[in-house]
Amino acid sequence: MNTPSYSHGASTTPLLGETIGQSLKRTVKKYGDREALVMVEQNYRATYQEFWEQVEQVAKALLAYNIKRGDRVGIWSANRYEWVLVQFATARVGAILVTINPGYKTNDLQYALRQSRVNLLITAPNFRQTNYVEMLEAIRPTCEYPKQTVIFDRDWEAFLEAGKSINTQELEAREQSLTFDDPINIQYTSGTTGFPKGATLSHHNILNNGFFIGEILKYTEQDRVCIPVPFYHCFGMVIGNMACITHGATMVITAASFDPEQVMQVVQDEKCTSLYGVPTMFIAELGHPNFHKYDFSSLRTGVMAGSNCPIDTMKKVQQLMNMQEVTVCYGMTETSPVSIQSRPDAPLYKRVSTVGTVHPHLEVKIVDPETGQVVPRGEQGELCTRGYSVMLGYWDMPEATAKVLQNGWMHTGDLAEMDEEGYVKIVGRIKDLIIRGGENIAPREVEEFLMTQKDVVDVQVIGVPDAKYGEQVMAWVKLKEGATTSPEELTAYCKGKISTVKIPRYWKFVEEFPMTVTGKIRKMEMREISTRELNLAEVMQQV
Repeated sequence: MNTPSYSHGASTTPLLGETIGQSLKRTVKKYGDREALVMVEQNYRATYQEFWEQVEQVAKALLAYNIKRGDRVGIWSANRYEWVLVQFATARVGAILVTINPGYKTNDLQYALRQSRVNLLITAPNFRQTNYVEMLEAIRPTCEYPKQTVIFDRDWEAFLEAGKSINTQELEAREQSLTFDDPINIQYTSGTTGFPKGATLSHHNILNNGFFIGEILKYTEQDRVCIPVPFYHCFGMVIGNMACITHGATMVITAASFDPEQVMQVVQDEKCTSLYGVPTMFIAELGHPNFHKYDFSSLRTGVMAGSNCPIDTMKKVQQLMNMQEVTVCYGMTETSPVSIQSRPDAPLYKRVSTVGTVHPHLEVKIVDPETGQVVPRGEQGELCTRGYSVMLGYWDMPEATAKVLQNGWMHTGDLAEMDEEGYVKIVGRIKDLIIRGGENIAPREVEEFLMTQKDVVDVQVIGVPDAKYGEQVMAWVKLKEGATTSPEELTAYCKGKISTVKIPRYWKFVEEFPMTVTGKIRKMEMREISTRELNLAEVMQQV
């Protein structure tokens, strides 16, 4: 009889049965004088004791702004040290942190604020060329949220000052009312249909996931973790921050956004022992003309995640960046995020050709998408995850939740296969999702937006292979009779209205779309045609 594609992460290390605030307090007591957080661009440093005191200031300010347990507090900003303070302060007062993508434009922003009903929005004044204050003013007439706004660099000091009216006993009373199963975070993630869905995560979800990631990476208080990935995503705030604070390690932030040379400089100057990134980040570092000028001798480990990693890149990271113990993480926002991770001591060929084995205290199985039956090892099917890391559900979307959560199993939509030793390989996707440089893009979102353009009668959006980003967005467009437009005009129409990463890189004007006999669009065939026409066949083999 063939072994079924099922694996359970048995562990003698127990789950943490505590809130994020309780866990941080334990770490502060143990490692109070050690560095907790460094933000190089802002010239900021804090020990765990100083970090705890600053988090407390922000927590009291939230209480002064009348934030109650379960209220939603949005944060819309690129990486900065205050982001981390807000992350832990909201956890200490029991507010639900709504992490908003810094790349959001007006449509995405308004949707997230309204859908989660944000009470207080803490925001940067701008990011790159985007003026956040102007965008908020633009949506205010049609959106009743947020109820209150605090803008970094303008309102932050006054916000902290307000917190001085709150005594410590009031904060402690709030903390004692919390449970570790309380929702603590809403992360908007693109699905296969419609607008993003708010994956709702608890203290228990993200605290334990960060803890076990850190355990696998063998973190101690001696580790200094370079985190150039965004905090609004689980990669930054869980794989990064939570893995650190559960082990007394140092969170090292490079800058508001990624710059390969800046990252290499910080790794060298701060003597980082661990480095994070999506494959495109590591490719940019390895390919930088000044790469050989930097000293990577302090590095030991790190995480590569977000999209499939080219084998050649993984080997170079191990050999040229001294990251012999680098690991690959696989997961999704809905599973807090990591459910499978390669181990530093696994054979090299397993570490470069699979995403590893199941995480402690979790279960994974691979099933036939049609029947739901577990397939034998070596056969492809849909990957499902069950255990402490599975989200509470999609915020205010019971029907969408019921579609993906069945008997506690999160259906990922990813095609995978498991070998006899339990190593999992991701081979494709069942769901219609584009992953561009680690960013999830739902084709339906882009399609619905493009349908608002006056000349477009129908549109289908697909992902095509790309050497740098893994995939690029492509739109097949059917125009109204007699209408004429160009790729440049359609691109201009998108700018400022949808996130830059969602704007199609390629356009194709068609009379009809390939369809099945039952009238379903054949996106697989569209991808094949486009790959051939754009001469991307070689790229597809590399990705």
